[in-house]
Amino acid sequence: MSLAKRTTVGVIWNFAETISKRGISIVITLLLARFLTPDDYGLIAMMSVFTTVASELMESGFRQALIRKSDATQVDFNTAFYTNIGLAILAYLALFASAPLISTFYGEPRLTLLIRVVGITILISSLQVVQSATLSRELKFKAQLQVTIPATIISGIIAVFMAYQGFGVWALIAQLIVSSIVTTFSIWSLKLWRPTREVSRESFNEMYGFGSKIFLSNLLSIVFQNIYVIVIAKIFAVTIAGQYFFARKIRDMTLNQFVNTIQVVTYPALATLQNDEVALKSGYRKIIKITTYLVFPGMSFLAVLAEPFFVLILNEKWIPAVPYLQLLCIGGLMYPLHSINLNMLQVKGRSDLVLYIGIFKKISTVSILYFTIKYGIIGILIGQIVDSVLSYIPNSYFSKKMINYPANEQISDFIPNLVLSGTIATAVYFAINTLVLPAYIELFLFGALAVIAYIGASYIFKLDACYITINIIKKALKKGHK
Repeated sequence: MSLAKRTTVGVIWNFAETISKRGISIVITLLLARFLTPDDYGLIAMMSVFTTVASELMESGFRQALIRKSDATQVDFNTAFYTNIGLAILAYLALFASAPLISTFYGEPRLTLLIRVVGITILISSLQVVQSATLSRELKFKAQLQVTIPATIISGIIAVFMAYQGFGVWALIAQLIVSSIVTTFSIWSLKLWRPTREVSRESFNEMYGFGSKIFLSNLLSIVFQNIYVIVIAKIFAVTIAGQYFFARKIRDMTLNQFVNTIQVVTYPALATLQNDEVALKSGYRKIIKITTYLVFPGMSFLAVLAEPFFVLILNEKWIPAVPYLQLLCIGGLMYPLHSINLNMLQVKGRSDLVLYIGIFKKISTVSILYFTIKYGIIGILIGQIVDSVLSYIPNSYFSKKMINYPANEQISDFIPNLVLSGTIATAVYFAINTLVLPAYIELFLFGALAVIAYIGASYIFKLDACYITINIIKKALKKGHK
């Protein structure tokens, strides 16, 4: 099968996986929110940055290094596998030892035991890194569907039952642990790869040389992406931290629905074109058009429909999170552009630039946070929007250097999607605030009308992204009939 066909099929299967997994996750998250309190999510928010850092240490960029290494051998896979297990043990021990310090920092003694228990997921997940990289290398996203869906359903059912029974935050902890166990068991049952004893220092040095820079960059990203959670949880009440964390979770589940589908498939596919600048630029232009065509309306419509969504689906304890979600959605508009430009640098093997850009962006984040913190959580969220826009500058600069795809060309590729989705979202916003209608009518009627108007207008105005998406779907359907 050609690269183009493999990529198209991969996008379709990965999109199916993402829709299924995220759709189920959204349902489970909403069910849990009805039984749990913002305080429960606040505790998860407080420890999330530390557990995520530990997980990143466990991987240390070896997954990306394996995906990119076109001539990877059994020795390379073995080396990565045993390294990840060793790093997982170190990460868990560090997390275990630091748990009391984290509890003291937040003034929450409950965190010590919670962190030590949830850290078990690091050890379990280390067994699936190489297997997951194998699936991505071979674009076997249908198999990923078979792995992730059972884990999401089983862990979700257990979590909802525990939440209903009054276990509180432990329902969320159980969800994380069960999901790791089921995912690991399922992916090993596929028999994609099995380890042998052979390892190589040379292989380790090569993969670590690439992966370490990715790790450091991701580490900075994790800390600074969660710096808002850290600050909010430290300065404000645990309830506000939980409401913010929950709003961001809803935003991210929707945002990642679109972005991760494209990114996971295109990174290994475009890595094969890393030496063909013309083909690489063409590929990235299409990716930006398609991704923003999906993300911009997704974020815009979620923002304007946030209030009826919360009123209808959740209860009054979550209503204060509505403006948080709205501002987070506006800030999320730029996320796919950051992700795509950094993806290009990884494909070109410039993990050093990924690190340097990360450092520059983190300085910007801290500076803006410093000036906005005195204006409360709303001021902090507005600062996030400003930071997201400013961070696009260095990302797009190196795309110009690497593949001659400067910011002005990127803007011309995505601005039609932004204008159209923004216009429709504005119309929906005024309709909701002008008409006095029940929440369920506002949510479903205006939501459906917004989607129909967007698709119809993009077809009428002949947006490139619309026709590219239609052609991808047609090819996939045509292949499905063969």
